Amino acid sequence: MGLKRRRAVRETPPPETPPVITGPRALVTIDALGRKCPIPIIMLAERIGEVPVGEIIAVKADDVAARTDVPAWCRMKSQDFVWEETLPRGWAFHVRRNY
Repeated sequence: MGLKRRRAVRETPPPETPPVITGPRALVTIDALGRKCPIPIIMLAERIGEVPVGEIIAVKADDVAARTDVPAWCRMKSQDFVWEETLPRGWAFHVRRNY
């Protein structure tokens, strides 16, 4: 009795689904993808004044340091870190302007 070879079965990855919005939408989105910290923070600090008080600004970044730097900046500057969105490449950090 001979042994039968098993065929390799290729698993096809699931189709990419669009990101699911789970928090308030941003009025302004800063694209800092490909930039290393502290550049995403500097961009946020320069542009947060573009949104009215109480509104949301988002920063897209793929540097892992931004995951701690953006919430820390919000605490230092008394802004609200609202939520973090996972993107196909990096994250979007949503910040509510308080003043």
